[in-house]
Amino acid sequence: MCAATCSTPLRAPPPLLRFRRPATQASASLTRAAPAVSDDLVLRIAEQLEDSVTSSSPLLYPLRSASSLSLLSTPWPTRRSSEAFRFTDISYLRSLPISLPSRAPDLAPPASPYASHVHFADGILVSASGAHVSALADLPPGRARDRAAAALAASAEFAHKDLFYDFNAVGVRDVVVVHVPEGVKATDDPVHIMFTYSNSAGGSMLMSNPRVLVVAEKDAEAAIVEEHFGAGEEEGGCYWANPVMEIVVDEGARVVHSYVQRQSFSAAHTKWTVVKQDTSSKYEFVEVSTGAKLNRHNLHIQQLGPETETEMSTFHLTSQDKQIHDLHSRLILDHPRGHSQQLHKCIACGSGNSVFDGNIKVNSLFEYCIFITVQRKIALSIAGTPLVYTNLVIE
Repeated sequence: MCAATCSTPLRAPPPLLRFRRPATQASASLTRAAPAVSDDLVLRIAEQLEDSVTSSSPLLYPLRSASSLSLLSTPWPTRRSSEAFRFTDISYLRSLPISLPSRAPDLAPPASPYASHVHFADGILVSASGAHVSALADLPPGRARDRAAAALAASAEFAHKDLFYDFNAVGVRDVVVVHVPEGVKATDDPVHIMFTYSNSAGGSMLMSNPRVLVVAEKDAEAAIVEEHFGAGEEEGGCYWANPVMEIVVDEGARVVHSYVQRQSFSAAHTKWTVVKQDTSSKYEFVEVSTGAKLNRHNLHIQQLGPETETEMSTFHLTSQDKQIHDLHSRLILDHPRGHSQQLHKCIACGSGNSVFDGNIKVNSLFEYCIFITVQRKIALSIAGTPLVYTNLVIE
């Protein structure tokens, strides 16, 4: 489908649109310049998300308020209108009306081999167990709550977000917080975060917006095993998973993050992973994605101090016809002596598409030499049909 056929005309926001926020936040928002344009489809989804959240933690108010305001002037991206989606057709998200879960589905929680584990069902938190794991709403006053509040307030100012990040912020009901205190080594006790999704009924696409915040304090070590899978593959498994994972790695800390996506082949999966690395910290990421009809992963990593280490290894398999797998990674280096290593592999079969867009942004002129070997652009045709596109840009 061409981009022109799936664009939405821009009009003034309808009078029915409303975003609940406390009076202080609302009055502050009104002082800003009013948005000039809006998008009917974006506003309809945003209003559905707002109405679906009957209560949330006050710590989420700044994030939800900022994303609410942003959605008022955010158009639906198309391959023609947005550079970030130039090679990724997301018109599948418009093929069915959006519905939202009113409660968690009646599914038995999956078994986990780890003592610390979390279970989301259709984006609703079902259980959270472990020494360093808690729901945001259940955090008592103290260090963990203060760090979560600061991280969520900073998330409201995230400059590189897109439509899907804002949808998650408006529609999130609760946040799971994994807080590893200073000096604690918890890599031998991984936190297993499981996301199950069920098929929607009535010809709609069930949308869910789970969110996780990980904070590894100074010299701490944490291991995260993140797994997304569908519970309704035999019925088609048509749903839209829109999760966000935020990770804060303090000075000298280390986070090992494994991510597995094996959704239904009729599902849509749009994910954000946002990482902030402080001085001498290390972040290790491994991803395997095989499922979903449309899979888009935005991996954003920002350096907050010198001598950071970042390792990224990803594998995408598109085994179904017209399946789309898209990895957009962005590494921002603002300090010297940072070391990064990235490996991305993909296999496309039939008429599947695999898209890779890697961006490394160096914002300062460091007092040392930077040696970079880059393969700028490769276009490969496997068996004469699928197209695998990779692009790595150094700014």
